[in-house]
Amino acid sequence: MSNNAPATKDYLLLTGLAAIFGSSFIFTNISVREVPPLTVAASRLFLALLIIYPIMRLAGQKLPPPGRIWFYIFLSGLLGNALPFALISWGQVKVDAGLAAIFMAIMPLATILLAQVFTLDEKINRWKMIGVILGFIGIIVLMGKESLSTLGDQTIRQLAILCAALCYAMNAIVTRKLTSLPRYSMVTALMIAACTMVVPASLLLNQPWTLSLAPASWLSLLALAIGPTAFATLLILIIIDRCGASFLSQINFMVPVFGVLFGTLFLSERLAANAYIALAIIFCALALSRRGQMRN
Repeated sequence: MSNNAPATKDYLLLTGLAAIFGSSFIFTNISVREVPPLTVAASRLFLALLIIYPIMRLAGQKLPPPGRIWFYIFLSGLLGNALPFALISWGQVKVDAGLAAIFMAIMPLATILLAQVFTLDEKINRWKMIGVILGFIGIIVLMGKESLSTLGDQTIRQLAILCAALCYAMNAIVTRKLTSLPRYSMVTALMIAACTMVVPASLLLNQPWTLSLAPASWLSLLALAIGPTAFATLLILIIIDRCGASFLSQINFMVPVFGVLFGTLFLSERLAANAYIALAIIFCALALSRRGQMRN
């Protein structure tokens, strides 16, 4: 990894990655109109695997050998890909793309709490604690008084997306066990693990070969696989190599903005005022937690 300060190119890479992640909510929103959520998750994972595996081989890397490491690979594949992809797809059947993107911003705040329990080197301090509390206040504002007082279908789907963010937070702890692996090897193994969990379930429950899809649905599935799944994963590795994980963490401020922006531009979504208030609160929470990380 380079020890130099991030250059303009690095910020452009980070912004591009945030835009790609933000676009995933748009493509998911379009896909679930015709494709069952489980099949959306299975399709993006399987197609991404077809892209990433040859890249791993071209890089001269191989899959990890059999052993205990595969337990963590499968656990990470479940928490980082299979389960959140399925939950987000199911949630977005009724939840707007912009709203889903805002829910994802809670992930780094949840990671702080989990790191307090499961790690020895990332203990909580007052800034992190204030950030976490503020973040959960933002979630309460985002869901709104009506959602919290009645457990309707919309509320359950919002909670599913929130659970997906918590899965990502847990995965941030699990992936520490995989840092010794060559990166392309690790990513390919994770895709294989996730596919073995989701693809058979999709084939059994949804029988996707019986679906008759419009071109927009096919293109959205392909875009999900190429952009937010395969290319974004490779871009993450490039950014970490150049500038480190701390620099990458700034993306948490940008993804919700792109998600809301794309939802407004391409899907004509109009979020309620509480969504924008919640976004501002969560941004403040992220800023405070980041200050806490810098003081560790």
